[in-house]
Amino acid sequence: MLIIGIAGGTGCGKTTVVNQIINELPNKEVGVISQDSYYNDLSYLSYEERSQINFDHPRAIDFELLGNHLNELKHGNPIHQPVYSFVNHNRTKDTILTHPRKVMIVEGILIMTNPQIREMFDIKIFVHADSDERLIRRLKRDINERGRDLDEVLERYQKTLKPMHNQFIEPTKEYADIIIPNNKYNTVAVDIVRSIINQKLA
Repeated sequence: MLIIGIAGGTGCGKTTVVNQIINELPNKEVGVISQDSYYNDLSYLSYEERSQINFDHPRAIDFELLGNHLNELKHGNPIHQPVYSFVNHNRTKDTILTHPRKVMIVEGILIMTNPQIREMFDIKIFVHADSDERLIRRLKRDINERGRDLDEVLERYQKTLKPMHNQFIEPTKEYADIIIPNNKYNTVAVDIVRSIINQKLA
């Protein structure tokens, strides 16, 4: 099994890059795991307490469960991937049955901050996008999809997202094997990744 880690700041376009990679590969051979599924279970806290949590700090992620799940997949066993609700700031009671594939893509802003998880990646990719571009995308997504209001998103960006990005996410760029600029010129980088995957699959 080939495990690919795709990191980058919030709103950098990781999902676009993931889709560009998997669109050209056989359907049954690629699986995707999102770091967002592995936020800690916070059922013991009230909604108000959960909404105060810094979700952009590595401590917010259950890396132990993610590591266990990747190991299970490596050994050919299916896993029950948690489902997370951004509206409730918590895991739901649902899970997604995820079967091992020849290629597993793990994507998320903090996945390369954890040394044990980083070691499990055969290819490490960092998607780079301009900070203004990322803010605009984050605003649109949080307002349209997650029911947040403009002031809330901007305050969170200034107080949490930006400092956490500078402290934890941007430095993980140095671990990347490939840095993909998220603009119209990124097709070459995506093609390189795809050809590496095809070589490994062959």
